Amino acid sequence: MLVRADIFIFYIVWITMAQLLAQEEKEKTTALKDLLSRIDLDELMKKDEPPLIFPKTLEEFEYTFNEHGQLRHTTTGDPFVFNYKEDLHRWNQKRYEALGEIITQYVYECLEKDCKLRKEMLPVDATEDEPKSFIYLSEDALTNADKLLVLIQGSGVVRVGQWARRLIINEDLNSGTQIPFINRAMKEGYGVIVLNPNENFLEVEKVPEAEQSAPDTSDEPAEKRERKEEREGKKKKDFYEKYRNPQKERETERIPIRENSSPEEHTLYVWDHFISKSLAENIFVVAHSYGGLSFVELLIQREDEVKSHVSAVAMTDSVHNVWHQEANRSIQEWLKERCCNWVSSSEPLDTPVDPMLPDCLRLSAGTERHELTSWKSFHSIFKFFDKHLEQQMEDDVAEEEPSTTVTTRGSNRAKHEDL
Repeated sequence: MLVRADIFIFYIVWITMAQLLAQEEKEKTTALKDLLSRIDLDELMKKDEPPLIFPKTLEEFEYTFNEHGQLRHTTTGDPFVFNYKEDLHRWNQKRYEALGEIITQYVYECLEKDCKLRKEMLPVDATEDEPKSFIYLSEDALTNADKLLVLIQGSGVVRVGQWARRLIINEDLNSGTQIPFINRAMKEGYGVIVLNPNENFLEVEKVPEAEQSAPDTSDEPAEKRERKEEREGKKKKDFYEKYRNPQKERETERIPIRENSSPEEHTLYVWDHFISKSLAENIFVVAHSYGGLSFVELLIQREDEVKSHVSAVAMTDSVHNVWHQEANRSIQEWLKERCCNWVSSSEPLDTPVDPMLPDCLRLSAGTERHELTSWKSFHSIFKFFDKHLEQQMEDDVAEEEPSTTVTTRGSNRAKHEDL
């Protein structure tokens, strides 16, 4: 009996210890889950992250554009390296974005100094204090009575004069900017207007609200509460000790630019205040990606005006959709006659591609890379415009030529016989 009693007591002690251990593990698990629920996994990637402070000029970045328009390191001559610091993707991305902002300013300088374009502020009647945007125009953009070229980029971080930031950084200025289109157009006698559809708001630093401490409504004695808070704080500190406090980025708010708060709004605004006022007999449009959607929206909003002014539209991998945008039948027919969309495809350049929707001719841009479609179809686009110009000239001549046919009794008799 004594042995059985010992065994019984052992079992009781063992079960009690197991329950205590289980309870302790449960508490640890609960505490761990609680801590993990407060952790953003992205924040963990900021471990040991250098300060988010980057150079302000290309020279400070130690990069420059060579004679071929390629971005190269001033010392090594190597292309841009994204992974400047291993295992710090967020920091590398911020560095890339900082370089992108510098390149945006560089392109502005090229548009003004090399292409001789002038900046026009928007809205045209903006007050001194309100947010503003701008576009670029050639000196003869509104007075050229012959031809006008309008350039509309896609969506994203790119600004006026750019097709794709990635191409500018990793390829060259020719493929990534609109500069080749501008230079060729001006050489061939076009006026030029370059839209800026992604400059839709002014970003300002948000004023943080004053942190208000919650009133102490606890009935616990102050000493006991302090000990409890100290224990909780130690647990958190122990858990986070191997992670440094993440860098806080400044909080910002966006103030929309009047009548230019979206790409569609911007395109409509520039049409109303600039393009429609141009004296050009023939207006041509190049619209990339979301720019194609913005143009179709403009066509819907100003159908008669656009049809009477625009001779042809070259789209590059446009994302427009005549059904979703509710374009009527006459608009769809006009697009079939006046528009061509060079799309990303593995087929050779200018190979017809089956249309997804009954809107306009689709040709291969000769590349499967979306951002390269504008540059790859560069020469084809100007041939397309020339073809429409020739057709327009033939139509004008046909209208101006007086009729030289002499009506005779025999011709009338033949006409009636044919009937």
